[in-house]
Amino acid sequence: MARALVWSPEAVEDIDAIAAYIDRDSPWYARAVASKIVETAESIPEYPELGRIVPEIDDPAIRERLVHRYRLVYRLDEARVLIVAVIHGRQDFGSFVARIQDTDI
Repeated sequence: MARALVWSPEAVEDIDAIAAYIDRDSPWYARAVASKIVETAESIPEYPELGRIVPEIDDPAIRERLVHRYRLVYRLDEARVLIVAVIHGRQDFGSFVARIQDTDI
């Protein structure tokens, strides 16, 4: 049975910020990137272990999928997949570690 997909408020804010940033140059590309991130997230509950374990955290319950230049980070538990962050690959991941480990809805 597939787990429920839940978005943290911070992850939703991440996508909004990404889309707003890209929209300054290309509204079409902003929509395409945001749509691909959401589409990828929606596919995670079916095969949640498909994503790699986040190397900076090394916890099998915290995984990520790569979408364009972004890291879609999620936490697994028995009943759900919690999307905790969407981070550009060049951003300092260290500043997100506490947020990722502490986010719980």
